[in-house]
Amino acid sequence: MAISVVCSGCKSRFSVSDQFAGRTGPCPKCKKPITIPKKSAAAVTIHEPEAPASKGAIGRMPTAPIVFHEKPLSIVNVMAVFAGIAGSLLAAAICRATWGPGNTPSVLLAVGAVILAFPTAWIGYWILRNREIEPFASTSLITRCAICAVVYSSLWGIHAFLPIEQMHEEFWRWLFVGPIFGFAGALAAFASLDFDWGTSVAHFALYVLFTTTLRWILGLPSF
Repeated sequence: MAISVVCSGCKSRFSVSDQFAGRTGPCPKCKKPITIPKKSAAAVTIHEPEAPASKGAIGRMPTAPIVFHEKPLSIVNVMAVFAGIAGSLLAAAICRATWGPGNTPSVLLAVGAVILAFPTAWIGYWILRNREIEPFASTSLITRCAICAVVYSSLWGIHAFLPIEQMHEEFWRWLFVGPIFGFAGALAAFASLDFDWGTSVAHFALYVLFTTTLRWILGLPSF
């Protein structure tokens, strides 16, 4: 087997029989002494793969994957949610006992719709959000939930000016009015919370379900 040799003096390349491996002799051209290598090719060293780079360097992209660690709601927040739900149901029962079924003052109904809108939007976001992406937080989340709260409570305000009794007698009217309310509420969640359309509808429906439950306790028409 031939060994490939390169002269360090004249840079000539030639082949030598492997029987001369390890010996020293003159270059055929420049006569400079050459030591014949014992192997015809340099040994190949296999290195372990480099650890992924978490930070980019100049001319180098980071290779470490970005890992998002889910932070579940604290026990305090969960307890606050259940306390708020229980308090709302109790307040509705007290109003019914105080003023009678269906006779709760309109001012209290309006205040209740506004007060409940924000925490319901906040709770709905944490229930329905995509767990694979980082959630909104602090001021950003407050602003986005506040937008939903304003739209949701405003829809109940618009509902108060509708001829409810007449619409209940002619229920087919809700086939035209209901989708408009649903679209407006879902659009608010879609635009502010970056939900897909189906999740946006579910977010608004959560608020409607909770508030209509309270209206049922108060003895008011659900719609």
